[in-house]
Amino acid sequence: MVFDPAWKECLRRGELENKSIDEKIETVIDHLNDHPFVQSEPKQARQVAQFRVRLLKL
Repeated sequence: MVFDPAWKECLRRGELENKSIDEKIETVIDHLNDHPFVQSEPKQARQVAQFRVRLLKL
């Protein structure tokens, strides 16, 4: 899943500091906006991202 490495990269860059969970997810999704799944199923991509955040306790 491309979300996890993108999340880690955003963390490394400090892009997720002082943001709510929803803002963090949107930041990461913005980095993945050229991914075919994000383009074709943006709502489902956000649902998967929310699941990953809960699952991994990010």
